[in-house]
Amino acid sequence: MSSVTVFTDGGARGNPGPAGIGGVIVRGGVGGGKAGSGETLEEFSSYIGRATNNQAEYQALLAGLDRARKHTDEDVVCVLDSELLVKQLTGEYRIKSPELKKLAHQVKHLEESFKSVSYRHTYREGNERADALVNEALDKAAQA
Repeated sequence: MSSVTVFTDGGARGNPGPAGIGGVIVRGGVGGGKAGSGETLEEFSSYIGRATNNQAEYQALLAGLDRARKHTDEDVVCVLDSELLVKQLTGEYRIKSPELKKLAHQVKHLEESFKSVSYRHTYREGNERADALVNEALDKAAQA
């Protein structure tokens, strides 16, 4: 099994509000930093109900790590446009919210499925496809 890069995004329309998640799993490293720079193994998108932006970001990461287990047990690079999550998961920031602490604990548990997991922050432009998948999920939910 080879390494994978997991691009994830979560968002809420309102904070809290209707929320969605999206992600792309790509074979290998981040290359140019965009999901389109490698072989796409899987994409996902889902409406998750009412949540805050940060809760949605964590839910997207959890879904991405869970799906990544189908593709590798080696190295995983997680690319997120939430600098807060990256800094919380790398220990640079403390997690104050009890709800986010629970979600971070679930992430740490999933990390055990892999040889290594690292986190990289990117700006929205570097995470365009995951962002588009979030908006697709929210648009579908709004039309239902």
